[in-house]
Amino acid sequence: MTVAGFLSLAWQTLVAPREVARMLLGLQLSREALLTGFGLVVVLNALIVGLMQMGGELAAMGGLMPVSMGLLLAVMLAGTIGALTWAGRSFGGRARLEDVAVLLIWLQGLRAVAQVGVALVGAVSGGLAVLLVLAALLVGLWILVCFVDEAHGFGSPLKALLVLILATAVLVAALMMIVSLMGVGPNGMASYV
Repeated sequence: MTVAGFLSLAWQTLVAPREVARMLLGLQLSREALLTGFGLVVVLNALIVGLMQMGGELAAMGGLMPVSMGLLLAVMLAGTIGALTWAGRSFGGRARLEDVAVLLIWLQGLRAVAQVGVALVGAVSGGLAVLLVLAALLVGLWILVCFVDEAHGFGSPLKALLVLILATAVLVAALMMIVSLMGVGPNGMASYV
């Protein structure tokens, strides 16, 4: 895909997310292609976050930040794909894991572009960057609702929103359980009692 093609598809995602979802789902990408895309968006997002943090924490951590961020992003993305697939099916949806994966991988690619945009705007105006982040969050949520609705074939944005809420609750509960099993207390320190 060329840069112009990427930007055109990104714009289409903003103005016609359902059509883009149908197009992406129609590609029927192989598992190898999905895994490659998954790895690419994880690495790209981790590098962008690492570069944005470069002045402080990254230097202090000896460059480990992008690696740990990449692992965290990979786990979060895989968990989100699984949770949205499961939650949607529990509401009668029909999406396969691969269907949800292709849509979320594309959204993560767009997220990387948005992060670069926020960083560039933030260099000029912090207040404008905050507004851009809020706008990106709202638009991203709307696109995700449309994508989940198309993937599962609900025909109901409200049902897709309920799937997002259920999936988020499952992910938060799983994260809390993992943190608890690791023995991390409220102050962020491991307790060995």
